[in-house]
Amino acid sequence: MVEQLKAMTATDPWFRYFLTYDPAETIEQVTVPVLAINGEKDLQVPHEENLREIEAALVRGGNTRYEIRAFPDLNHLFQHAETGAPSEYQAIEETWSVEVMEVIADWILKTVGR
Repeated sequence: MVEQLKAMTATDPWFRYFLTYDPAETIEQVTVPVLAINGEKDLQVPHEENLREIEAALVRGGNTRYEIRAFPDLNHLFQHAETGAPSEYQAIEETWSVEVMEVIADWILKTVGR
């Protein structure tokens, strides 16, 4: 049964699109300010590669209004984590890092000029 589910997922058009989609072309077209953030313990989206590629796409598109931030000790859900493994998610009481919320709020206020 598990093998059938895996095969169905791999042949599903949306799943194939998800695995092959490269957002760089879309990011290159973004002209509004961007705050790109990752947790350094994110095991689902490696922060160095992700943020580097986002920044490169913004630069190629001529966007100079961006900020890139990686947060130490935070996982994919922006929670403080030991390992960053998804198996840790349900054991962590923190919903979202207060630091990340403050950075986002400050960035918005700075960006809109208030």
